[in-house]
Amino acid sequence: MSRDALVVGINTYDRLKSLNAPAADAEAIAQILQQYGEFQVTRLPAVKDKENETIRIGKQTKVSLTQLERAIVQLFKPDGKPPDTALLYFSGHGLRKNLGIQEGYLATNEVNPDAGNWGLSLQWLRRLLQESEVRQQIVILDCCYSGEVLNFAEADPGDRGKGRDRCFIAASRDFEVAFEEINSQHSVLTAALLKGLEPKQDRWVSNYTLVDLLNQEHHPFPQRPIFANSGEAINLTRKWNYSPVNSTVQVSAICPYKGLSYFDCTEADANLFYGRTALTDELLEKVRSGNFLAVLGASGSGKSSVVRAGLLYQLKLGRRLSGSDTCHLKIFRPGINPLQNLALAFVESELSNIERASQLAKAEELIAKGAVGLGQLITASQTQRVVLVVDQFEEAFTQCQDITKRQQFFECVLGALQRDDNKLCLIITMRADFFGRCLEQEYGGLAKKIQEHLVTVTPMNREELKTAIIKPAQQVNLAVEPELVSQMIADVENSPGSLPLLQYTLTELWQQRTEERLTLTTYSKLGGVRGTLQTRATEVYESLSLEEQQATKQIFLELTQLGEGIEDTRRQILQQDLATSQHSEALINRVIQRLADEKLVVTSTLVEKGSGYSQVAVVDVAHEALIRHWSLLRKWIEESRDILRQKRKIEASAVEWRDRGKVKDYLFQGKRLTEAKVFQKEQAESLRLSNQAEEFIQASSRQKRNNSLQFIGFSLILPLIFLIYVTPGVIKQTEINPLWQTLDTVKGKEYSQARIQALEKLVKAGESLASRDFSSINLSSANLRSAKLSDAKLGGVNLYGANLSSADLRGINLNSANLSSTDLRGANFIGADLRGANFTGADLRNANLTSADLWRVNLSSTNLSNANLSSANLKDAIYTKETKFPRNFDFIGKQIYLIAPNSKLNGADLSGADLSGADLSGADLNGADLSGVNLFSANLSSADLRGALLLRTNLFNADLSNTNLNNTVFVGSKNLTPEQVKAAKNWEKAKYEKDFRRKLGLPPEPAK
Repeated sequence: MSRDALVVGINTYDRLKSLNAPAADAEAIAQILQQYGEFQVTRLPAVKDKENETIRIGKQTKVSLTQLERAIVQLFKPDGKPPDTALLYFSGHGLRKNLGIQEGYLATNEVNPDAGNWGLSLQWLRRLLQESEVRQQIVILDCCYSGEVLNFAEADPGDRGKGRDRCFIAASRDFEVAFEEINSQHSVLTAALLKGLEPKQDRWVSNYTLVDLLNQEHHPFPQRPIFANSGEAINLTRKWNYSPVNSTVQVSAICPYKGLSYFDCTEADANLFYGRTALTDELLEKVRSGNFLAVLGASGSGKSSVVRAGLLYQLKLGRRLSGSDTCHLKIFRPGINPLQNLALAFVESELSNIERASQLAKAEELIAKGAVGLGQLITASQTQRVVLVVDQFEEAFTQCQDITKRQQFFECVLGALQRDDNKLCLIITMRADFFGRCLEQEYGGLAKKIQEHLVTVTPMNREELKTAIIKPAQQVNLAVEPELVSQMIADVENSPGSLPLLQYTLTELWQQRTEERLTLTTYSKLGGVRGTLQTRATEVYESLSLEEQQATKQIFLELTQLGEGIEDTRRQILQQDLATSQHSEALINRVIQRLADEKLVVTSTLVEKGSGYSQVAVVDVAHEALIRHWSLLRKWIEESRDILRQKRKIEASAVEWRDRGKVKDYLFQGKRLTEAKVFQKEQAESLRLSNQAEEFIQASSRQKRNNSLQFIGFSLILPLIFLIYVTPGVIKQTEINPLWQTLDTVKGKEYSQARIQALEKLVKAGESLASRDFSSINLSSANLRSAKLSDAKLGGVNLYGANLSSADLRGINLNSANLSSTDLRGANFIGADLRGANFTGADLRNANLTSADLWRVNLSSTNLSNANLSSANLKDAIYTKETKFPRNFDFIGKQIYLIAPNSKLNGADLSGADLSGADLSGADLNGADLSGVNLFSANLSSADLRGALLLRTNLFNADLSNTNLNNTVFVGSKNLTPEQVKAAKNWEKAKYEKDFRRKLGLPPEPAK
């Protein structure tokens, strides 16, 4: 392994004050690198010591700018083969030019700032390092303003950690002066470096251990050395006296793998976390240079682990970014109540319960003020920076069903970023398929913020997978058969979301290890990566009693959040809410304990709202991999999907009633109560309602009886007959008029609680909304059940999650409206204009769509059971395998397109469709029109796109690996990168715009 070093020390200057330390500094560094580091050292300036015939640093010899530039180029970009490791050390004057743009320079002898000669530009050095092919680069600058080289804002290297290891150490920040040490021949920094580089034992001193020592040193001067490390450790020096190796191998009883759990921000977990060095370095650089970071990836891609055991642990350690060990790290999950969980993140864990309750109350009071209050919490933190991590950000959509609370949470955390300082850094981790949910509303600019600061967690490559398998085993002296490694890599390579399965299988292999060795034979018996988890989960289930099996089925169904146009996901739930009249609390607790022991579920505690500091138990699946890959659970979910949706709606109403203090205004009445009681009776032996929901229905029934008795009593009072028959119309009109005024007064298209409440009350009062114009207004989650909306204009309206069941929608204009997850059961759409509308996850059971125009609608995961589609125009509509059509629906003659892997879509007109997150791997899209399509995070791997039109298509993070791009047309395509294109086949034969061809290194197209 070749190791070169250039050591520079300049004492004398023509127009600057001469220095005493640089030459001695440089010579001492050169000698220690030669003696302990096996470096081939080049000295500058170099003079011959006549006494002992050696080369040393010249104390009075001059160094010109040309000499310094040539020496540095020879080190990092030599004419021949570059060294494996290259180290540059410079001691001398540093200069800072501040004429409009701040620039740093290394001063050579002839510098003359008055004449415009400042020396060697640190920006030039930065660019040289970016272009250098040297794999390990070390730069140590012991001079004023040397922190300038760490400022990558102008030209980010882009490849930090990707095949390169870098170490930068500077004597001071880019606005500080460096100092020579009093009563010493060395400067402050070099004195500390010499102490750290001299090995104390027979082991390597690396850039990371060197930084540890710099962090521990306390200097009497106002100077703080700074550093930035990326990639793997770089060996610098060591003692070369070899001692006999102890042949006794200590075998550890600790399992080096994590099963279905994530790697956390602890030393124990971080020491076993391998394979994500490059990604960790990328995240560190984003945190260093910005205040917002969105980490997105498939479920099971390792988002939480790389943020916790990678990014956060490295920040806490302080080895890679100087000063990061002083950051305050706060991490939480949104859960059902994101704002309360945000407040909890600022409560100190080591306090007593009473002190924590008091602190929580104060934090909640501030958080209730929104971004201003959160900003006050940040300002009050006694640290230079607060790193706030929202892990599993998608819970704000899946678990927080209150759209107002969700909006407030987003506005709070995003609004707090609007600070003059850089004290708050917000990091979120989220499943990539939830990005579409961020586009449903403005949400304080959330979607735009994510796109601008996104890092995507992609599958590990072969080398990273190998490291993740072997390195943890080596930590505990565990052998792994090479054949096993090869087979496991082949089974999970290029498979998004496979990391939990890999870790779980490795854990099972460790449990069944033979003579401290993991073998291919055991792996085959377990059923490979995909069979191990399924086999184990089924074994645990079958070992339970019949009563426990029934409880287990109910538990896992309750812990599954049904996907609406996206994959099913996890659902955290209170353990007490799992108990039903069929399954006692004792039974549930016993089964939960067993499942937790088997690592299939995890339990934790939360603070119960409004109860001082009372803690309640919550349950969660160990990982979403269980939901995706356990076939028995998949079978239960598919059998119960519709029933579960109805059950969840009843239970959600019961929870809201409980949270609102059990006031009667939130009880069921009329048809809703009747439907709930029918459901309760029908599901008495299978999916029983929770105890809370059953109490809610009982309370609703009691209230109904009380209302009836009150009505009878009042009807017997003759003097009130006049009031009963004469005044209602007057009272009604008095109540109705202000509602219409509210509707007319509220301006703008954005979400308005006042407008929605007025609409809901008008609908409940039986008022007609026919022919009114609601175009492009946000009416998400509105309850417009049985609304009279015939001939209304609702083009472009956002009705996400709204209830329009039994509504009269005849002749309505819903062109391009967002109706995803909307309840439209029994709605009348006769002759309606629904062109381009989004019905993803909508419930259209028993709806009348006779003669409706459904051209280019999105029917992904839509339930159309028993809907009337006679004479409806479904041309160019899209649907998925989860879409439910009416029984005996005739696909013949219908030009509708299935969005799924390996679909036949050749020549299809899909222009303008929203296919974000769609899986079209292997699909035949030959000649298809994909103009204006949103393909954000779509999977197009191995698809056939020959001759396809992609005009103004959004390809952000789309997977084009092995896609056939022969004659594909990319014009005006958005967010397309050369890396994406070059992962495809025949990419050089596609048609691109002139500037993009240049980025791809392709010659201009010949003139026609």
